[in-house]
Amino acid sequence: MTTPLTILGLESSCDDTAAAVLRMARPGQAEVLSSVVHGQGDLHAAFGGVVPEIAARAHAEKLDHAVREALTQADIGLDCIDAIAVTAGPGLIGGVLAGVMCAKGLAAGAGLPLVGVNHLAGHALTPRLTDGVPYPYLALLVSGGHCQLLQVRGPDNFTRLGGTIDDAPGEAFDKVARLLGLPQPGGPEVERAAKAGHAGRFAFPRPLLDRPGCDMSFSGLKTAVLRARDRIVAEKGGLTRTDRADICAGFQAAVADVLAEKTRRALAIHTEGLCGRTVLAVAGGVAANTAIRAGLETVSAEFGADFVAPPLALCTDNAAMIAYAGAELYAAGRRDDMTLAARPRWPLDAGQPALLGGGRKGAKA
Repeated sequence: MTTPLTILGLESSCDDTAAAVLRMARPGQAEVLSSVVHGQGDLHAAFGGVVPEIAARAHAEKLDHAVREALTQADIGLDCIDAIAVTAGPGLIGGVLAGVMCAKGLAAGAGLPLVGVNHLAGHALTPRLTDGVPYPYLALLVSGGHCQLLQVRGPDNFTRLGGTIDDAPGEAFDKVARLLGLPQPGGPEVERAAKAGHAGRFAFPRPLLDRPGCDMSFSGLKTAVLRARDRIVAEKGGLTRTDRADICAGFQAAVADVLAEKTRRALAIHTEGLCGRTVLAVAGGVAANTAIRAGLETVSAEFGADFVAPPLALCTDNAAMIAYAGAELYAAGRRDDMTLAARPRWPLDAGQPALLGGGRKGAKA
């Protein structure tokens, strides 16, 4: 590419309606001109999780407003946009469909090219947007709906080394918070309670650490928390604040240990035969957890790898990452047309068998 690309991005795969405008001078060098995110937390709060139908309706109502706000904040019009990038999957199908249809309407009306983006690719490429990380690198995507270890070699070139076969870590944090009567979203609440707890009080399992490979499981860990809670309630008639803190600390330590060990194994695979220094990049809302991040930084240092964690605003669902992924794909020649389909599942590495599990935060891929 010889001239900068200006991309409008749309994201609606779960419960955040987002639009952003991004300008890419060249791959690995870009500027976010605007980023708008409308959350739906209040709409789903009474249900203990995301309700797909409510989410889809909210996306349909908010997408055009988000686009208008993003263009206004960037101080440009559609006539200055080179292409429209949109999340085409994976995710809750109603929300993905709302985003794809909005993008198609804008592309058709303004005569602009359309680029469908894999939501997970948006997360995986965020370190290039924020830190200009060169290919190849190892990425850990760890969020409410996904958990995968990926070798990233290009905007459409990923090798999955492992992932969760059931609950994603963020999903497990939310479920544990509900079990303990803590507010949602559960991740920050569990971490806050864990700071006052003793992690060694409960011998929670570290699932799949006794087996080779980089796949993970968190469902059994959640069940162990449930049994510990029920045992205490049966003995005492309820949970004290100390009980909650100790359970949270033990659960968080178990998740951190699993992620650290599986990442250690993935880094060993990734660095074998690799010349020069590499990067371990982590993205997703769970990456904000200090205990998990500390474990990953330790593993990174063991291999002499640079550790990169984008700002939280670009780790959670947003449209800037979709715009950036779309810009790299567009620069590489990718174009989609009006047959672009919304996909509930869309594996980044088509050569690997699909991961099991659906999850309340979106379909696993």
